[in-house]
Amino acid sequence: MKNAGAGKSPYNFDEIVSRLGTGSIKYDRGKLLGHPEDVIPMWVADMDFRAAPEITKVLEETVRHGIFGYTDTGLDYAEAVVGWYERRFGCRLDPSWLVKAPGVVFALNTAIKAYSSEGDAVLIQTPVYHPFHSSVAINGRRLVDNTLVYRRGRYTVDFKDFERKLVREKVKVFILCSPHNPVSRVWTEEELQKMGSLCLKHGCVVVADEIHSDFVWEGSRHMVFTAVDEAFQENAVLLTAPSKTFNLAGLHIASTFIPNPALRKKYALETERTGLSQLSVTGINACRAAYERGEAWFEELKRYLEKNIAYTSDFFRANLEKIELVKPEGSYLLWADFSRLKIAHEEMMKRLVFEAGVWFSDGLSFGEAGRGFLRINVASPLKTVSAALERLAAFVKKL
Repeated sequence: MKNAGAGKSPYNFDEIVSRLGTGSIKYDRGKLLGHPEDVIPMWVADMDFRAAPEITKVLEETVRHGIFGYTDTGLDYAEAVVGWYERRFGCRLDPSWLVKAPGVVFALNTAIKAYSSEGDAVLIQTPVYHPFHSSVAINGRRLVDNTLVYRRGRYTVDFKDFERKLVREKVKVFILCSPHNPVSRVWTEEELQKMGSLCLKHGCVVVADEIHSDFVWEGSRHMVFTAVDEAFQENAVLLTAPSKTFNLAGLHIASTFIPNPALRKKYALETERTGLSQLSVTGINACRAAYERGEAWFEELKRYLEKNIAYTSDFFRANLEKIELVKPEGSYLLWADFSRLKIAHEEMMKRLVFEAGVWFSDGLSFGEAGRGFLRINVASPLKTVSAALERLAAFVKKL
């Protein structure tokens, strides 16, 4: 994907961009933790690629304008977000359902407070993105876990346990991760229909985090939760953002779609209680530019990531047969089972950093169901991915 002359792509995903000293959590936090200076970080879920030039151009124009006063959005912003969903998923969301947020985790916390009270039960499916756990706990809600079933290298939902806990625990909110982070499942229409129908039956609000929905690989298809069944619009809250798709997490912009007016009013009131009014002009302009002008960049990015995933899968088969890589259906985050190495989880994660020189996400950060696993972020130039995998193979060979 290099810019090598006329007729070639203007996007260069092979470029190595130093992020040290920029305040990057991915790179600069290692120094604070005492990690080796040359450790390769492949943990937190952001990409090592420059944003699309179509986005940076708009940001440059925003900076040149030089006035950064209170800024809000109009219908053109909503149509940009809605238009992306319509083109990518064949799903028309109503612009009136949109409530803006500075991030999906903010929106998640807001939804928990809006649709439950202290002591109420909130259901999650571990192993899952760690803010799902912390958001429940910090808001004084009761965590209920419908642990995903891992069998023959694939994760599925235990639907009997799912319904049993909905009823027994009187669950008020179910947080759905779709596609699922970190296990890389893209839920089928049938699976989403079952989960949604059970929640509707038992009066539980579904908060669907779809932030990884643009990264779905061959053989899988992402279904927007509110489009699976029109009935789900009564009790569904859809969370999304351009931050994963376009690497814009630092600009703090997200979208919440809530079809039910009563649920939307509760959510808006809870947002108001936080003191949030307008969002950043840079985030607003970057989001609109991404959805209106960034599609060509994104299509090339997907092809590049597909090659990285294929390379990683082939490398594991050839050099790391004792570590099982769960087949990725969605996202650029790969989930790997290292339990056959017979090394204590905590020791393994420490040795990977200090002996192998690679820094992956600790599976235990996703819950106890992540013991024996690690998460690998392959959204980096192939040279970086290759170097990290070579270090991992050399380390395992010495064990």
